[in-house]
Amino acid sequence: MNPISREKLYDLTSYDYTLPPECIAQSPASPRDSSRLLVWDVRNDVTTPRRFMDITEYLMPGDLLVLNDTRVIPARLWGTRESGGKCELLLLHNITADFLEWEALVKPAKRLHAGDIVNVCGHEVMIVGDMPEGIRRVKFRFSSRDEFMTFLEESGNVPLPPYIHGDNSMRESYQTVFARNDGSSAAPTASLHFTPELLERIAAKGVRTAYVTLHVGLGTFRPVKAHDIRQHSIHTERCMISAETAAMIRECRESGGRVIASGTTSARTLESFCDNAGNVEAGVKDTGIFIYPGYRFRAVDCLITNFHLPQSSLIMLVSAFAANKANAFGHEEEILARLLEIYEKAACEGWRFFSFGDAMLIV
Repeated sequence: MNPISREKLYDLTSYDYTLPPECIAQSPASPRDSSRLLVWDVRNDVTTPRRFMDITEYLMPGDLLVLNDTRVIPARLWGTRESGGKCELLLLHNITADFLEWEALVKPAKRLHAGDIVNVCGHEVMIVGDMPEGIRRVKFRFSSRDEFMTFLEESGNVPLPPYIHGDNSMRESYQTVFARNDGSSAAPTASLHFTPELLERIAAKGVRTAYVTLHVGLGTFRPVKAHDIRQHSIHTERCMISAETAAMIRECRESGGRVIASGTTSARTLESFCDNAGNVEAGVKDTGIFIYPGYRFRAVDCLITNFHLPQSSLIMLVSAFAANKANAFGHEEEILARLLEIYEKAACEGWRFFSFGDAMLIV
């Protein structure tokens, strides 16, 4: 294990590791729950290789599995500027409930500003506001949300990450089996491993399932660029917890069960709605919570997650969670070093990484 000094804990380069390109999964396992699962008992520092379908052996009656039910929309649009030049819009965050105004990442940003009009498949899109970092406020000219969504399904492209060499035919692959709330620019990938049959087996074991919503946008997938990670700011993402889910979490806590978050998006949502006493309240908000080592989790007891990109905010969250499970406050650098060692060993053993890759369960 390569030691990481305490003063380097917040250094971006400390979250790097070596990953051969062939380890980046290009398609999901088939069936989905046949993917590999690495169970990490942090307190005893024991890792156990399993299959994702075996996760039922690590869930107990009274536990609560929390899933993000966001649905990925065909958020990438190709169009032409008034000059005739090509451009791209990536829809990130709906501003209005009718889905007709959005924050969008545009390319080329230097050539698209407020007042410009983009043509997408014969429909005009107006740039109505400039925002930092290549983001623009855009407005669509449709009479209703339903009309807009029909246009999007016909004209939009699935926003696959750049490391996946796929196309629009992978729409269903890049969607969880329980997706129902439109709005995401990326999938909550830890939950891609679940199948309807596996969810039935989990329920039969006495484990309840609750849903939250976080529409994945720029905050989740934009890379960390600040050398001192504490200077990084996450773009806000819309998230929601229903009164029913809040009540289920409260009942789980009162009965001594564990709250198991599937994915970093579910974990960030739960922590965003949790007070200092550990109570999760219902509501809707835009969250920019950035979790890195030193953070104390209040709402999440176990975490299901994938193997994440080097130097990403997601690997920082996973490192922070593992330190919490190990009760290693003040020694987070040791847990980070161990996490990176696990990642590199998994890469050497042919585990699959990133969105369509294998999973970890941290208990």
